[in-house]
Amino acid sequence: MENYKHIFDRIFERLEKSLNPDLTYHNVEHTLMVMEWAEELARREGVTDREFVLIQVAALFHDTGFLVSREEHEKRSCEIARKELADEDFTAEEIDLICGMIMATKIPQTPTNHLDRILVDADLYYLGTNNYNKYATQLHDELKSFNSELSNEEWKNIQIKFLENHHYTTDFAKSNLEPRKLEQLKIIKRS
Repeated sequence: MENYKHIFDRIFERLEKSLNPDLTYHNVEHTLMVMEWAEELARREGVTDREFVLIQVAALFHDTGFLVSREEHEKRSCEIARKELADEDFTAEEIDLICGMIMATKIPQTPTNHLDRILVDADLYYLGTNNYNKYATQLHDELKSFNSELSNEEWKNIQIKFLENHHYTTDFAKSNLEPRKLEQLKIIKRS
């Protein structure tokens, strides 16, 4: 990834300086975690070296659209990625793959290929970890900052519906994250 360090530095600087501070979930930490989880899944899924780079770049850009708007942020993320990558050594097909991965993260997630599946699982990796509550609290705080009327009961129902409808797509995530996610769902339902 050293060949692209300048891209990462430039994007992280923009995210750190310009993201709305009310984005307590969709922030720089989230981008870093998704990149880390995407790299782990990519290794476990046995992608090629070039595919690994494409996944890293897609993870980097996947929520940059929040710099512009919360609505349709995936589309905005693709616009930013296309502009930023135009003068780099990515082919038009590779940029399309990067944008395909980004668009696949839109809820409900719609992965159509192996690379998409890796990024969508990385984006919601936390659902199947012991850090679920940390990230769920950050998301709750973010949603509440944009909708002060959001009650705790509504938030609980959002979590239940989301966890019931979510499905991991990579073999590793199905085997290793899905069981913990389902356990978390039971805990929320009992609370």
